[in-house]
Formats: sequence, C-alpha cells, structure tokens
Amino acid sequence: MNPAASGPVTITHYSDVLCVWAYIANIRLEELRRQFGAQVRVRSRLCSVFADVETKVSIGWRERGGVSAFRDHVAHVISGFDHVSLHADVWSRTVPTTSATAHAAIKAVELVAPSTQGEGSETEPSAAELYAWQLRLAFFRDGRDVSCVEVELAVASELGLPVDALRARLADGSAWAALHRDYEEARVEQVRGSPTFLLNERRQMLYGNVGYKIIEANVVELLRQPADQASWC
Repeated sequence: MNPAASGPVTITHYSDVLCVWAYIANIRLEELRRQFGAQVRVRSRLCSVFADVETKVSIGWRERGGVSAFRDHVAHVISGFDHVSLHADVWSRTVPTTSATAHAAIKAVELVAPSTQGEGSETEPSAAELYAWQLRLAFFRDGRDVSCVEVELAVASELGLPVDALRARLADGSAWAALHRDYEEARVEQVRGSPTFLLNERRQMLYGNVGYKIIEANVVELLRQPADQASWC
C-alpha cells in the first residue's frame, strides 16, 4: 500500500508480555511492516499490567472465580483466533508472579544491542522485539513460567543471544533502570493497558483489541496528510 506519503508514520506500541491481547495483536505489527515497509516506524515499549499477578488475577478476579476463571477467560479469548494457541498449563499449573522480570530481560536485550534501542528496521523487528515474541510463545504456547529469570535466559540462549551479557545487565540494575523509563513513559502518556498504539505525535491512541483495518486506516490517513497541513482547530 503506497499512498502519497509524508511519512514515515511513527507508531509507539506499548504492551505487557503476559497480556493475551498483546499476544494476539503481534501479527498486526508484522502486517503493518509487511504492508507499509519504510513508511512505518515502530517504537516498542513496555507497560505494567501484570507486574503484580497476585493483585491483578488472584485478587482482581476473586469475585469471578479467581485464577481458574481468569484461565477460562484467556482460553475463550484465544479460541477466537486461529494464529495463536494456549498451553493447558497456562494460568493453571503455570502461574507467573510478575511480568516485570521478563520485561527487564527484554530491556537487557536492547542494552546489549544498543543500535536498535527497541526499534526494528522498517521491515524487520529488532532483536528485543523478536525476543519479546519468543517470551510470549514460551508462556502462552509452551506453558513456561517466564517470570523466572532462568527461563528468560534459556529462551535468550535458544535465540543465540549473549546470555552472560544479559545476566550482567540484569545484575547491575541497568536493565531495570531502562524498564523504569518505559513504565514512566507509559504513565506520562496515560497508557491505559496492553496493547496500546500511539500515533500522530500522541494525538491518536488505539487501545486493546483493535482490528488491523482500524490501525491501517489511521496509518493511511497520516501518510496522506501533508506535513504542513494546518490544524482545523
């Protein structure tokens, strides 16, 4: 798709690795890159939805049946999509304590590949984005507890990432500091949940289970808009 463009359009994508809607929505980012190429630039950032699973799920869902009811909810959501799957152990035998450790590991990957800064090329995801996706697969598809550091590092090793360097960034706190910056940015931008897509210099926010065609329509309109067009306000 190649409308007359002033682009590239920058999309800041916030997500939590344990969020089922972000798991489902990853294919939409892939399609954006495939369709628009250099006309779209994705900034991947992390937000805190499952930083405290005990409060979010066990307590937050207590009146609706607790963790087992939440598991049924996730299974129902995933059953509506053919491109993702759910392991039987997820939210039953495999109940992570937090998404924060996995998020810190993602930031560690960014730090050992600083040229990407969490952003892929126009057509390819960054190492950190690929790693984040593999963590989602490890949890949802394979039933692995990605809140455990050793699981996170095992997934990194499977991707050929430098495990010792990642462990060092986690140990010296630099990955956690980078994660704090993401969380603070999400707070300032008033990100309400995962996934969230910010476009048009933060004027447009698409949140939750937003279909691809809606995202695409927003991108197309931004590409068609002349860079010097005056505001109608």
